[in-house]
Amino acid sequence: MVLAAGIGSRMRPLTDTMPKPLVKVAGKALIDYMLDKLAAAGVETAIVNVHHFADQLERHLAGRKLPAIVISDERPQLLDTGGGVVKALDQLGDAPFFHVNADTIWIDGPASNLTRLADTFDARTMDALLLLAPVAGSIGYAGRGDYERLGDGRLRRRAEGATAPFVYAGAALLSPALFKDAPQGRFSLTTLFDRAAAAGRLHGLELAGTWMHVGTPDAIAPAEAALKQYRAGP
Repeated sequence: MVLAAGIGSRMRPLTDTMPKPLVKVAGKALIDYMLDKLAAAGVETAIVNVHHFADQLERHLAGRKLPAIVISDERPQLLDTGGGVVKALDQLGDAPFFHVNADTIWIDGPASNLTRLADTFDARTMDALLLLAPVAGSIGYAGRGDYERLGDGRLRRRAEGATAPFVYAGAALLSPALFKDAPQGRFSLTTLFDRAAAAGRLHGLELAGTWMHVGTPDAIAPAEAALKQYRAGP
């Protein structure tokens, strides 16, 4: 599932006329970076939720062949990161699935980070496996981090006022079991992440490569510079 419905208020004024997933970085829409990674990892179908400038996003995705796009329409009500998934659960099926933000972007290391998530996920011990970027070395991120990663890979959320070494990179592999007895309507997925963490079933995998936080217009240029340097090679 690709989350693409948000308003993108921090990306204004660009998002006053377009959805954030269509903001271009180095000439390419943000959502296409993620869809290309999903295709390279062997994903055949992506559920994409839409709300803000939904028509623009649907037109952009209409010609996409791989992955094939299925639209989850949230025009009547924006359901946030958790409610949007609950709405689409019937389309997602009974197996674990990728859950990614349409506006996350990273440069992979030697192996695909999505493939690494799939290879690491263990439904016997995990309800969710989050891809985590180190706060140090990430481009465009100036926050305090989200999680500490324990020795066995389980995650502990950053305490209020504290700092943590890892930030959620906007990609995860989730079990449908995570959504058992989930709230209805609009709610944040972090509610379920916290519940899984309390049960010891929220795990994390450190991203191999470079993560870029493109949250504001000012963050576009540093991301483009990193991509240019990567494409130029050593």
